[in-house]
Amino acid sequence: MKTNNLFFIICLMASLSLSFVSCESGDTTRPVINLIEPAEGEVLSIGEEVHFEMELSDNEMLKEYKVEIHDNFDGHSHDEATRAANEPVPFFFEKTWDVSGKKNASIHHHEIVIPADATPGDYHVEVFCTDAAGNEAFIVRNVELR
Repeated sequence: MKTNNLFFIICLMASLSLSFVSCESGDTTRPVINLIEPAEGEVLSIGEEVHFEMELSDNEMLKEYKVEIHDNFDGHSHDEATRAANEPVPFFFEKTWDVSGKKNASIHHHEIVIPADATPGDYHVEVFCTDAAGNEAFIVRNVELR
């Protein structure tokens, strides 16, 4: 009798653990980013808006994308303490947009504006895309502000 009870408990625990595993999403596929504009090496004009265009896709569902633009003046030493006191402050941009509920998204906007007082030079445009399962993809483009 004890053996039957023990066998029953083991079978019950095994079936419960299998049901929990089967309920998990299992989505480990990262979204796909096709960044069309700005192109690698493109010169962006200070005081003007950036033409931003891309296609996003995911095997299940997208969640959001983020664009970050930051300087590449010092080889990515983002430590402000190493900047000289008289060195100009570079342009920095960061914004996140919601694309929830879509498997594919065509993005085209002119929401990013480079201020007239932005410091010219080399910059990175980074685009991050996260899907509903939390998988993230990113792409980086080298651009110049002039």
